[in-house]
Amino acid sequence: MSKKTSYLLGILFTIIIGTLLYCYFCDDCHCFPSSETETEETNSVVSEPEVISVTRNAFALSDADGDFNIKINDNFNFKTSNFSILEPISSGLSSEVIRLKDYLLANPLKDIDITGYYRSDETNDSAYPNLGLARANAVKNYLISQGIPSKQIDTHGALNDDINPNDASTLFGPLKFGIVTLEEGATNEALEAACEGIRTNPLILYFNTGQAQINLTAEQRQKIADISSCVDKFGVKVQVVGHTDNEGSATTNMNLGQGRADFAKDYLKRNGILEDNINATSKGETAPIADNNTEEGRTKNRRTVITIN
Repeated sequence: MSKKTSYLLGILFTIIIGTLLYCYFCDDCHCFPSSETETEETNSVVSEPEVISVTRNAFALSDADGDFNIKINDNFNFKTSNFSILEPISSGLSSEVIRLKDYLLANPLKDIDITGYYRSDETNDSAYPNLGLARANAVKNYLISQGIPSKQIDTHGALNDDINPNDASTLFGPLKFGIVTLEEGATNEALEAACEGIRTNPLILYFNTGQAQINLTAEQRQKIADISSCVDKFGVKVQVVGHTDNEGSATTNMNLGQGRADFAKDYLKRNGILEDNINATSKGETAPIADNNTEEGRTKNRRTVITIN
């Protein structure tokens, strides 16, 4: 190897060694791809939180068999896990309800169909099988107060987890409305059977007078829903009768039974059955269904019976 060639190789080797040392000691040069750096950068990426849009349903309904329709952005609103309509109700919504009243009064074979929605994560503290039905009945009572006959209102409840409240837990219009046309002379045999079932097998409640809440089974909730429908569709009245055991004086027990009946009446009122449709009375100790000589029998006699006439 010539002296010149050795000299050139030495220069090349010096350049290579210098470049390697430079890259090794330089943090920002990125001479070589680094899988560790890429992994750290990948892991540092923070995903954006999912944005859930608030549901705002319009008050909308139309008659497929006629030329009547309504659609406005206002609606009946509720807090989550609640079935009381939020006040105030907008003037625009009130005006459209009056239009609806005039249309239904002029067409007695047409009903307004109301479906109330509820979410699976809501708590149902109503007397109805679900919170959606309780909301539909709250709207029903408002419509009745505006002059729409109860017999022209049908209520339902449905699960709908696609309705989303705002940050203040307000649900805007968790409802669906429609108009149905009935046939002349049509009867609701299923509801008629349910009403007769209430008469033969009344709702019986056992509770302490003055307690804040009545705990109902699923069967009892359905009975209250049936009672409400019987009142609306057939104009029957709810009969609430308080009973006691025979401990204490007859006068005291009559008053105690009335207190139990009044408490149950207030409970039904809070759950959408209008006060004018409820009659609360007491039979005190005069109508036992079990032996008052045993504690078990006295417990059964301390009851409130809810039926329809």
